[in-house]
Formats: sequence, C-alpha cells, structure tokens
Amino acid sequence: MKSPVHRCRDVEHNRGQAWAGTTFLQAEQRIPISKDVITSSSASAMWFIKDACGIICALITWLLVLYAEFVVLFVMLLPSKNLTYSIVNGSLFNALAFLALASHVRAMCTDPGAVPKGNATKEYIESLQLKPGQVVYKCPKCCSIKPDRAHHCSVCKRCIRKMDHHCPWVNNCVGENNQKYFVLFTMYIALVSLHALFMVVFHFLYCFEEDWTKCSSFSPPATVILLILLCFEGLLFLIFTSVMFGTQVHSICTDETGIEQLKKEERRWAKKTKWMNLRAVFGHPFSLLWFSPFSTPDHGKAETYQYVV
Repeated sequence: MKSPVHRCRDVEHNRGQAWAGTTFLQAEQRIPISKDVITSSSASAMWFIKDACGIICALITWLLVLYAEFVVLFVMLLPSKNLTYSIVNGSLFNALAFLALASHVRAMCTDPGAVPKGNATKEYIESLQLKPGQVVYKCPKCCSIKPDRAHHCSVCKRCIRKMDHHCPWVNNCVGENNQKYFVLFTMYIALVSLHALFMVVFHFLYCFEEDWTKCSSFSPPATVILLILLCFEGLLFLIFTSVMFGTQVHSICTDETGIEQLKKEERRWAKKTKWMNLRAVFGHPFSLLWFSPFSTPDHGKAETYQYVV
C-alpha cells in the first residue's frame, strides 16, 4: 500500500511538469465538477485550528471585550442615577457585545472552505474520468486537488477555497464559508467600540459637573484610569475593525480576495454585479438574517466549481 506522499508523486510524474510549486499540463478547457467533490469531510464537524499564537490572540479578544463590559457596567451604568439611561445603553451595549462574540465564535469554529487533504491520488484523479487535455492542479504541500481560487494556508496546513487571509484574532482563515461571520465580527466590534467611546465621553462630562466621588463606585483615580484605558481600547479597535470591515466589503463587492489583490492574479472567473457578490457571501434573498451570526448562508450550493487547468 502506497502512502499519500508516494501516490502524490505518482500524480506529479503522470503527464505533468512542475511550475511554482504546482503540477500542471497544457490546458485546453476547464473542468466543471460538483462542489460536493471538493467539500471537506470536516465540514459538518467542529473546526478549530490548534495554533498557539491564534489561540492567544482569540483569548485576548475575548478578554478585551469582557474588560469593556466590566467598565461599562460597573464604572458607568450601575452608579448612574438615570435609570432609563442605564437600561437603554446597557441593553444596546450588551446586545452588540453578544453579537460580536457570537460572530467571533462562528468565524473561528467554521470550516472556511478547506479542501480535503490527500485526495490528489492517481486513483482518485482517474475516477474523475478526465477527457484528453483536461488536467487538474495539485497542491504539493497538502497533496490535494486544488480548485480555482484556492490557496494553501501554512497555519491551517490546508488549501482554502477563496482564501482572503489568515486572521490570528479569530484563529482561522477567512474563506468562502466564514467570510460572513468575519465581516459581522468586525462590524459589531466597531459599533460596540463607538458606543463605548460615546459613553466614556458622556461619563467624563457628567463627572466634571458632579462630585467625582459620586459618579462612580470606584475612587476618582481608579475611575479615570479605567475610563482612559477603555477609551484607548475603543479608539484602537474602532479604527482597526472599521478598516478591516471596509476592506472586506470592498473585496466582496469586487469579488477579489485579499491574496488575489496582493498577488495581482489574473481574473479567470466570471464578473458579477456587486449585489450578486454580496448575496453570494451573505445569502439570498436579502433579509435581517444577513446581520445574524446564527444564520448560515447557502454560499451558492447549487453552483459548480471548476478546477484550474
């Protein structure tokens, strides 16, 4: 019984030549193949990348949100004499924080579109019944048949369909299946940061007008330090996530991933309208479910994928 590595070598030596780490032949036409053929076997299972740096970054993200929650509730809202102000802002802040963390979990624990490892075997390729002149790309790193617009991630150690980038803050690649959740994560973090900044400003103004010892259950120096740290955190994350949100929306509308833009890859796929590209990521038709991290879009399951040839 040959190992996957040896079987991959058989494929490399079979009618192929090496170029830029990928085996290919002179192309004549593309090969339309059902998406089910390249769907990862782990698509229905829990997806989690065991990367120390990514896990630490993900934990830091949660700790920063929990710190903001602590300051907002125990420094600003609970000591406030205005009950309506506390209820309205507390409800809004907690709702945004909950949606942000839920989006983070979905982005982190959703298979981004991994191609099955080790399927680029001679037997499997023969089972595709390719016609003369039809060929497939193979990734030598994970020994998988490489679909069009897929790229290999050195952290996930897999080829990812429509890979945009690997984000350590969600400890996962941003790809075809989880881009919606990453966009929602950046949007809700930006909104919760903006809301926190507004509350910090109002609380400072309130404390300047009132006695500092009455505007918080903490001492004045501790209150100032906690608010300044929250202000710095909110401003930093507002800028960072707003930029990420903008670049992701632009990437979706232009139907060009971050890696494709960086490498300036030649466009080989059909051009669609911006609205069609948005629906491909968030689902069809448009509804409030677009903004829900608990709703899973179909990502065009009826479509077929084409291997690069």
